[in-house]
Amino acid sequence: MLGMNLVIPFLPFYVRTLGVTDEAEVAMWSGVAFSGTFFSAFFATPFWGTMGDRYGRKFMVVRAIFGLAASQVLIGLSQNVYQLVLFRILQGVISGFIASSLALVSTNSPKEKIGYALGFLQSSTAAGMVLGPLFGGILADAIGYREIFFITAALCATGGVVVLIGVQEHSTASPDGMRYSVLQNYRFLFGHRQLRIVGVSLVIAQMAVLMIEPIFALFIESFRTDTTYIATLAGGIFSIAGVFMVFSAPWWGRRNDRYGNRKNLSVALAGTSLAYAGHLVVTSLEQLGLLRAFLGFARGAVLPSLYSLVSVRTPADRRGGVMSIASSLTLLGNTIGPLIGGFVAGHFGIRASFIAASVTLLLLSVILWHTLEDERTIRPTPHSSSSVELTASNVETRP
Repeated sequence: MLGMNLVIPFLPFYVRTLGVTDEAEVAMWSGVAFSGTFFSAFFATPFWGTMGDRYGRKFMVVRAIFGLAASQVLIGLSQNVYQLVLFRILQGVISGFIASSLALVSTNSPKEKIGYALGFLQSSTAAGMVLGPLFGGILADAIGYREIFFITAALCATGGVVVLIGVQEHSTASPDGMRYSVLQNYRFLFGHRQLRIVGVSLVIAQMAVLMIEPIFALFIESFRTDTTYIATLAGGIFSIAGVFMVFSAPWWGRRNDRYGNRKNLSVALAGTSLAYAGHLVVTSLEQLGLLRAFLGFARGAVLPSLYSLVSVRTPADRRGGVMSIASSLTLLGNTIGPLIGGFVAGHFGIRASFIAASVTLLLLSVILWHTLEDERTIRPTPHSSSSVELTASNVETRP
């Protein structure tokens, strides 16, 4: 995650080096390039998740991270913005690292500690988000943009070796040898009312958050006329939210294990909405830094809570496939968000994107407060079976 986030702060500036000069087009192409990976991963991730249930989640993690390394080399070799978008799309097809990691961690963790485990995984992800933009901005100003993609490839390859050597996977194969297809896993998720609500929430929450990410560097640029070390500045401020996500995600995870996800998730979404609204009134970079800290604290609860809700309602032998669908729905939100954010910023100004994100998250908070059930009374059995799947407490059947 450190390697992947090296490139986030300066992606709009990299687009400029590829021949795009008009500011509206820079915002648009930044959104397209940013979302291209998520668009292709949305379709590929459920397939890889199903393969993980059949052949092992660790194998999928290793495959995905080396796929990331290869794609970063290609992105670094891009000669125009069209190649950049093409290679970002290819990255989504061959990677899927986060989805594979979610499946591996959720199936290797005791069910009473899934919330904490996924919160800890989110904390690790956030740590990469902290260090990546910070060092990425420094490196961009020091050595240029293109070379950073090759550094990212090396970091990903190193991570792949670490996982290959250091991770052991517990078997969660079904005792009757049952294997589920991608279509069957989709039917399971969308045939379960609570899982369906969570799936739609993943799309909406990520859509709202990712409206902002690809244009945040341009927002930083609006605070000053001097562009010296602007990539370093953007990376540093961008990283503040990640710092607080590192510490808040495990804390939220423990609260979820103890009190359930519904209340925590609604409060966190409302707090995230408030933080994005605050971007409209800050007048200095110092104020923006404090606001990003609050944003990171609130955001630390959102994805772990939603993924935990999926995990506790899914039998272990199909959890890789279902969690990968949940991850692909997150990627769908990642795809839609930058496109909407780039369009809104290009036509109505950057601050309008913050309004759209804030309103969306606030509405989602209210809806989930009224529709989510307390999942602490619902614990899936370790493996699927026909009797389990027809049990009303585990899954709602639909004609």
